Parts: sequence; C-alpha cells; structure tokens
Amino acid sequence: MTKKLCGTNYPASICYIVVNEFCERFSYYGMKAVLTLYFVTYLHWDKDLSTAVYHAFSSLCYFTPILGALIADSWLGKFKTIIYLSIVYVIGHVVKSVGAIPTVGSSSVHIALSMSGLILIAFGTGGIKPCVAAFGGDQFDEENVSERQKFFSIFYMSINAGSLLSTVITPVLRGDVQCFGGDCYALAFGVPAILMIVALVVFIAGSVLYKRNPPQGNILMEVCNCIGFAIKNRWKRAKFDPQRTHWLDWAEDKYSKRLIQEIKMVLRVLVLYIPLPMFWALFDQQGSRWTLQATRMNMAFGGAFIIKPDQMQMLNALLILVFVPIFDLILYPLVGRCRINVTPLRKMATGMIFAGLAFVAATLVEVNVVRTVVNPAPAGKCLLQVFNLAEGNVNVTIPGSDLFPEPIQRLQDPPKYETLLLATPSEELKIGVTFNGENFECQHTFNQQEAYSLILYSNATGFHCKLVDDNIMKSGDGNPLLRFLNTQPEAIDVKVGEVTFQLPSGYSMSPNKTVDRGQYPAVSCSSPSKRCSSLDLGLLDFGASYTVVLTERSGQIVANKMEDVKANNVHIAWQIPQYVLITMGEVMFSITGLEFSYSQAPANMKSVLQAGWLLTVAFGNVIVLIVAEGAGLDQWKEFLLFASMLFGVFFIFSIMAYFYTYVDADQLDKIYLEDSVKEENHDNDDDDDYDLKKTTTDVHLSKTGKSTRL
Repeated sequence: MTKKLCGTNYPASICYIVVNEFCERFSYYGMKAVLTLYFVTYLHWDKDLSTAVYHAFSSLCYFTPILGALIADSWLGKFKTIIYLSIVYVIGHVVKSVGAIPTVGSSSVHIALSMSGLILIAFGTGGIKPCVAAFGGDQFDEENVSERQKFFSIFYMSINAGSLLSTVITPVLRGDVQCFGGDCYALAFGVPAILMIVALVVFIAGSVLYKRNPPQGNILMEVCNCIGFAIKNRWKRAKFDPQRTHWLDWAEDKYSKRLIQEIKMVLRVLVLYIPLPMFWALFDQQGSRWTLQATRMNMAFGGAFIIKPDQMQMLNALLILVFVPIFDLILYPLVGRCRINVTPLRKMATGMIFAGLAFVAATLVEVNVVRTVVNPAPAGKCLLQVFNLAEGNVNVTIPGSDLFPEPIQRLQDPPKYETLLLATPSEELKIGVTFNGENFECQHTFNQQEAYSLILYSNATGFHCKLVDDNIMKSGDGNPLLRFLNTQPEAIDVKVGEVTFQLPSGYSMSPNKTVDRGQYPAVSCSSPSKRCSSLDLGLLDFGASYTVVLTERSGQIVANKMEDVKANNVHIAWQIPQYVLITMGEVMFSITGLEFSYSQAPANMKSVLQAGWLLTVAFGNVIVLIVAEGAGLDQWKEFLLFASMLFGVFFIFSIMAYFYTYVDADQLDKIYLEDSVKEENHDNDDDDDYDLKKTTTDVHLSKTGKSTRL
C-alpha cells in the first residue's frame, strides 16, 4: 500500500523527489551560470574558446540521457540509476570545485581538473535526466491521473525555482566573496556541489517509501534493432520480393506489424525534428555569448544596486513562471476567439520567429556596445599612445609616419591610441622628440598587433622615454582595470579596495589589476616621506581601463586619472527585450514541442521521441561550437548570422509542418484491440477449422518473433 500525504491522494514519496529535483537543478544551473566567466577570467581563455567549451559541455549533457535511459530500462532500473549516476554527479562537482582553487597546482592542473569535472557532471546530469521525472510518475496509482498531472506541474516549478535561485545566488558567491585574492570561483562551484550532495541524501532518505518498477527492457533498442533488420533484409531480398510499399515493411519477417506501424509514426515526427536544433543554437547562448555581452555593459541600477553579468540569466527562469499562465489562460484563448487554428506546429514556428527577433535585438545592442571597445591593431600594425610627463609640450616624430603632427601637452587627457605601420612583424624604430627646443632620440622595438604607451619625462639626468606594454581588452567580468604610474623618487603603496599596488620609485608602471566598480574619493596610500595619505580616484566605472599618474602638487602626492579604454555606456537593461523575446519563443517552442512529441507518439514510444527531442538540444549546441570556433566573425555579425539562419530554418520547418498530418496515437490501441476481438470471435465460431487456424497462428508467430501462442 502506497503511503499517502495527509488528506490527499499524493504519495508521500514525491516530496523527496521534488526536493531532490530542486537541489539538483540548483547545482546544475548554479555551476553553469558562472562557467563562461570562469573560463575567461580564471583559465584566461579567449571568448571564442570559452564559448565553444561551454556549448560542448551543454551538448554532452543532452547526449548522455540516452545512456541513462538504456541503463535504467535494460539493467539497473530507475532508482539505482539515479543513485549511482548521482554519485558520479557529486564527484564531478567536487573535482570541478577543487580545480577552481588557485593553490592546488599549475594552470594545466586546473584545466585538467575542470574538464574532468565537467565530463563527470555531464554524465551525471544527463544520465538521471530521463529517470527522475518518470520515477516520480511511477509513484502514482493508475486511478490517480489528475494527481499525476499536477505532480508534473509541481516538478516543472521545482526546476524553474532551482534555476532562478541558483542564477541569482552563485554569481554573488563568485563576485562578492573574495578568496585567494580574487573572485571566489571555488565557493561558486562548491555550493552547487553541496546542493547536489543534499539532493542525493534526500533521495536516499525516501528509499523506504518508493514504488520501484523493475527494468522492462529498452524500447529504444528494440526500435533500433527493428530498423536495422529492415534495412538489412531489404538489401538482401529486394530483388526477390519487390512488392512491399515501405522500407520498414521488410522487418515484418521478424517484428510485429504494430511495432512497425509505431516506428513509422515516430520516424515521421523525427524527420520533423531535423530543423529544430537551430532554435536551441540560439536559446543556449544566454549562458555564453549573452553573458559575455553583459560584461561590456553598464550594470548599475541607481546608486546602490549592481547586477552581475551572469545574473541576467535569471530573467529566463523568472519570465517562464510569468509567461506560461499568461499564454495558457489569456493569449491562446484570445487567438482562438479570432478563429485562428493554433496548432502545436504553428506555435513552434512562431516561437522560432521570436527567437530570431531576440538575436536581432542582441545585434542592435552589440553594435552600440562595441563603440567603447578599442579594436586590436591589424596585422602589420600596432597601437601607440603617448604620455607627456615633461614640464612642457613635446613634439614626437616617427620616421615614415605622420602620427602626432601637433605638440603633445603635459598629461594630455584623454590619451589617444594611434595606429603605427610596421615594415616587419617586429621592428625597431628611432623616435625623435623635441622638448624646449632640444632634439632627443629614443629607440624601441614594436611588435605587430600589440598596444603600447610611450612615457616621456625629464629629470635631473636629462630627458627620457620609456615604452610600456598595454592591455586594451576589457576585463572578463565587467569590472574596471587600473594601473599606476609613479613619477616620484620614492616607492609608494596604494590600496584600492582589497587590491594593493606596490610602486617602485622612478617612473615605474604597475601591471593592470581588476578592481571593483565604484566611487573612490579617498584611497589609502603610503610613502617613506608621508606625503601620500589618500588619493581621490573618483568613479572607476564598468569596463574602463585607467592609468593613474602620481605626481606632486603643493607638497602632496596627487592622482591624475586617464581613461585608456572607455567605460561601458550601454546599460544592461537593454538586454531585457532580447530575454523577453527568447523566453516567449521558449514558451511557444519548447513547451509546445514536448506536448506535440507526447501526443504524436504511441504509448510505448514516448521515451523514443523524448530521446529524439533531447538530441535536438545537443545538436543545437554543436552548431554554436562550430560557428564560435570556425566563423571568426565580429560578435554583432555572428548574432545576425544566427538570426538569419533561424529565419531560414523557420521557412523550411513551416513547409514541413504544412504537409504534416496529425495522428491520434491512441487509435493504434483501438485498431489492434478491434483486430484482436475479431480474431477471438473468429476462433469461437470456427472450432471445426482448429488445425488450419493453429497452422495460421504459428506462421504469424514466427513472423512476429513471439514465443507465446495467441
């Protein structure tokens, strides 16, 4: 007797399953929310490689459900499969967290641990994905259909609740908690690991309450074997028996007509799935390209609240909870009142349009975002800016170049990068400088596609020039970059927030360091002469790169701030329209697609179509992986390419949908039940022909491969 919750028909065991799913989804989406920034800022990969690995991981997570279904249905059963693969899942999280600890080893060790952890997580989450929801459905008795339907709604809500909370919390753990001198990725990955351990413990705690169905054999394998046999049999016998109308009919020598008819129905839907990966190629970029776009935007809402770039993904889960009831209770009924036939395939096609429009919106945002970015120099050139720290104007001349035609003023603000042509990939140039009527010459080596600052200054020993390598890339997490140039004859220490800069004497330039965005009116500094107690740096804004020159004024050391790379001036709120559009597309495409797959599949083939649906997600991520690594386009062009590709797929899918004929999968049961009744009646009326009937039945059994007589 199944134990029920007090006063209801709900099995008590579903409480453990729902809590397990909430914790598991928290762990998965929480880890995934910060994954792209981890690649960029911690492993120091470029954005294309980070995007490719992110989508390779996502793709693997949707290939492995087939493996989980095979293990559960053919070998271990759902309960043991969830237990064992959850243990693999936990190990993956722990390995991933350890890989984010800087003191563990070298960068190669971090990469090895991170990739090993992600592979284990992919096998864990993908393996249990087809099992948990089905195991929850198994807990209900056959007569409790309405309770089972409500359970799946609760189950879906737990998924979105876990996703919503994790995409809010883990970015805070990453950015607001400092460990090992920077963002605390070890904690951001560690908390999801703990939640996965909790998920496993909670699931095991309900063991005594679960109703466990033994493995029934995997229908997916039977389908594959039937298709393989049909192809093989046709190849061998087509010349001798050309009468069969469909290639699957060649499997009738071994498999039942009902199974063959069911496979035909499934294949018609699977053919319709062929264009669908393109939707997922766009949808899953919320965690990669859209997050990277957010790092180059202004993330401040008012003076107090700052949203993190990886937190924007929470909008999708939040909007899902808002849009689903609006679409189901308001929008679809209103469209129906207009006498428009809202079929599932029409909903899915419309969802594609919304997803394409989301990427058009992302393109418009990106075009404006890149205006604050300093473009790297092309091949054969480099970038050069000049800091004049001398007591007067200077003229700079470079042989073969007309750069800097006007005198450069002292502490010119802002400095401006100029493109310098190089004759060879690495060229040594003699730079002429005129100061106070005197001519000086300095000689430096420039490499193509690099950026430099030329520092000009004079002191008691004469006039000098110093070449410094620059970093023109915006920080991976959207925070400002800061460096100091010390012009004083003494060492100075400056502490900006939690970051300390140690500046040797004598026109030394510190390396760029990432600091938190904010106002810094009184930064502490110290020097042997005690002439430096505090510095006013003002606002250090999102995405900017600053050089602060420390000079002396009225006996005190003061800060002269210069903006090498402009601050992000496009607000992150401009991403909201693209999230709204992509979520509208998801509601119409994803949820409807699941409903369509379920309605068009025979009862024992629903798992086959579910596997096919998950594979569309996997192949969608493969598309992004290929484009990210192979196209080499500017980001806005890449967004536009994806939008164009989806609009093209929309037309193909619309044509396929137009010619698709909807079927009632339950009709198969009715047809074969009627055939069974007719055959039974025939048996009762024809006792005199028993021997002939027996012979006919045996022939039929030999074709179907059954071992029990009808």
